[in-house]
Amino acid sequence: MLAQHGACVPARPTGFIGLARAFSGEVAPGSPPKMRLDRRTGAPIRSDRIGYGSSAFEERHGWDEGVDLGGRPEPHIPVLLAEAVEALAVRPGGSYIDATFGAGSYSRAILGSQERTRLLAIDRDREAVAAAEPVLRAAEARLTLVEGRFGEIARIARENGFDKVDGVVFDIGVSSMQLDRAERGFSFRNDGPLDMRMSAEGTTAADLVSSLSRDELADLLRLYGEERHAGRVARAIVQAREQSPIRTTRELRRIVASALPPARDGIDPATRSFQALRIAVNDELGELLRGLAGATSLLAPGGRLVVVTFHSLEDRIVKRFLRDLTAARPTLSRHLPGEARQERTFAEIGGPIMPGSVELAANPRARSAKLRFGVRGEAAPPADLSALEALVALPDRGSRRERRR
Repeated sequence: MLAQHGACVPARPTGFIGLARAFSGEVAPGSPPKMRLDRRTGAPIRSDRIGYGSSAFEERHGWDEGVDLGGRPEPHIPVLLAEAVEALAVRPGGSYIDATFGAGSYSRAILGSQERTRLLAIDRDREAVAAAEPVLRAAEARLTLVEGRFGEIARIARENGFDKVDGVVFDIGVSSMQLDRAERGFSFRNDGPLDMRMSAEGTTAADLVSSLSRDELADLLRLYGEERHAGRVARAIVQAREQSPIRTTRELRRIVASALPPARDGIDPATRSFQALRIAVNDELGELLRGLAGATSLLAPGGRLVVVTFHSLEDRIVKRFLRDLTAARPTLSRHLPGEARQERTFAEIGGPIMPGSVELAANPRARSAKLRFGVRGEAAPPADLSALEALVALPDRGSRRERRR
């Protein structure tokens, strides 16, 4: 799954954000950056004082003129990048995984922050993997890039020699590169085929729109899009497809908008429905849960799991996952057989960390981002995740019908 979110900016990011910070009165040009820290964990809380584009961050993470990591950064602003790298606590010689490679911003920052680090990067989008040659060439043997789903992170990591790692970072969601390409079908801003697949395989959004019943569509829109008027939207879709197939993003946007009252928050009323279809097409919430579990199993004690999410459904899963695995469980002591001690899968957790005013001014797409992290403890992760799986499962309409009979 692609990871990077953001709008186009000048190739040298220091100028734009540096000027924004200076004119906002938050810092003077050339003054040392400051950052609010969590009192308990020492992790950064906001990105107002330092972030992608600040000269201090570029120098620390390999984007100053003295370090070559494959040319200038890509013209996208990755969200909460400084905070994510700080939360990872990258150490020299450590092994890390960027589970959502995208345009490579997180990978560049991890490799540039410390020498001798090894990094495994994963992306399910073959276009992102094909475009990564400059980053791979600059990183030499320190970076391994694999095309695959991060829900299979445990298998991919072990097959590539990353059995125990010091940190894993996820930047969940769809990227600007995908949103801005009409032929990928993720956005209705430009008309394109109703596709939405992050890989080139499987069911498309057009397939779902044409095949699901009204009740199934309503369930999907309600759960994955948090659409309050899901029934009305599903009814409008079914009525429209009886007249002609729905094949393009603009067609679907028009149908959805016709069923909803005007938006009061300035967000297009079709946004939630498009989000719901995209999540269903790519099984994003199921992938997230499998990815979290797999990543946790790979972390060495003291290793760090860092996750950036972009809507409440993702954040709810990450929050619940970290919270549940922070609960103490009795475990037989390795030093005193027969005696139990309390161990935790995560010794501590932190967040949410959210973008500050400077980052939001530079990149409005960051407005809903939240970062949470956990530090691995001694206890093994639980095998049963059924309670969490229930958060991402659509209602089983077939079972309901059987029960009624």
